Amino acid sequence: MDPGRLSSLLVPWLGAGAAYTAVADGVRGLALDGRLPVGARVPSERALAAALGVSRTTVSAAYDVLRSEGYLRSAHGAGSRVSLPTGSSPVERPDVEPGGEREPEGVLDLTMAALPAPAAVLDAVAAASADLPLQLAHHGMHAFGLPVLRDAVATHLTGRGLATRPEQVLITSGALQGWNLLLRALARPGQRALVEQPTYPAVVDAVRAHHVRPVALPIGESGWELPASPAGRRAMAQAVLAHVTPDAQNPTGMVQDDDARAELLAALTSGAGAAGGPGSSGAGPVVAVDETFADLVAPGEAQTPLAALAETRRRLSGDEVVTLGSVSKSFWAGLRLGWVRASPELVSRLAQVRAGLDITSPVLDQLVAVHLLARAPEVLAERRALLAERRTGMLAALAAGVPDWTVRPAQAGLVLWVGLPTPSATQLVTHALDLGVRLVPGPRFTVDGTGDRWIRVPLTVPAEDAPALVAVLREARARALASAPTSRTPARWTA
Repeated sequence: MDPGRLSSLLVPWLGAGAAYTAVADGVRGLALDGRLPVGARVPSERALAAALGVSRTTVSAAYDVLRSEGYLRSAHGAGSRVSLPTGSSPVERPDVEPGGEREPEGVLDLTMAALPAPAAVLDAVAAASADLPLQLAHHGMHAFGLPVLRDAVATHLTGRGLATRPEQVLITSGALQGWNLLLRALARPGQRALVEQPTYPAVVDAVRAHHVRPVALPIGESGWELPASPAGRRAMAQAVLAHVTPDAQNPTGMVQDDDARAELLAALTSGAGAAGGPGSSGAGPVVAVDETFADLVAPGEAQTPLAALAETRRRLSGDEVVTLGSVSKSFWAGLRLGWVRASPELVSRLAQVRAGLDITSPVLDQLVAVHLLARAPEVLAERRALLAERRTGMLAALAAGVPDWTVRPAQAGLVLWVGLPTPSATQLVTHALDLGVRLVPGPRFTVDGTGDRWIRVPLTVPAEDAPALVAVLREARARALASAPTSRTPARWTA
């Protein structure tokens, strides 16, 4: 890693306590957060010292600490590379019991933006169980998805303003699998994929897992920050894929209006229709529109689905603008089902790609989704009302408890994107865990590890508990600013 780049990432840790400890804490935190990949070569002691403006002795002492802990491994003539202590991984949670997922008593996990299941899920399971005997006489392997669910998804999307036929639908194990299938089918190692910044971390993780280069499309206060110059737009269009979430964008909660959507399409698809097919050089990127949160947008706030806008205004096919959807956020995260809406030709191609993975989705789960989609209007109205109440309560608690913090004007979705007065999110979440609240810092939602002034706050806390949560966040930031030592008997979340 370039010394200047690493130096900029270490800034949030510097300025408190012994310099070598601060450097060691920073490198350790970056490794555990995934911003320093395992195996990455860190700068030499001399180079990093020069970039940080400290003595070489300071960096040497920090590296010694990291080697002793297992976060660096050095070889003569080969430098030092990032590692993790034996048995650790970047996603491990050390205070969770080995081999289990049970959260320690008193810890509030806000790393997942998901609500408990509504009562309708249990009703749908019962109805699906009654339908299951009709399926048992068949093999149960439906590469494109259960026909009755493909029909239900097509009807659901058509009702939202995106006219869809069942043959345009591929049932997947969630919207994220749809994105992975597109990467697997359309992108080659070394090519570029455009992703929003900030965005859902797994979107970027999937890009990198396919050895594709993520390119940031910044999200500002008013939406996508598109390059103004023709050269900038041409460079953006060189990507083979683009992932966008115009409906309740995660993590900002923004809903882009039709004018912004049209502008984005103009910027991304200026070369669409060129020879070579989707994902080919010169054809512009295939735009994957992630509508995971679209059903949580109130009807009065909903805009035209991006794919519908593309087909009516630019006469593009389902090869250029593909829609990803899911029941996980709108109904229940434990139901791992989603879909890809594309041209029948691209749907067939993606189904062939999927054959090398998990082939098909469970029949019973698909039957459950059929019954949930049939009750979507009433269930989604309840979910939106619940989230609106919690959003109002959290905004009021933030305004009262931390008035110098900023909040993006979330219009829908499950989260708030909360800004701190100064970069300290990574340290804040460390101290928040000591206080019994688990959060993810802003850099995890970016391509380049920036965003340390932001935290994502899911709306999974009841409105009456919002003031208690904000009090914890305020105390965590105070500890971060003061570099208070971690308590060995920390307070735990109580509301």
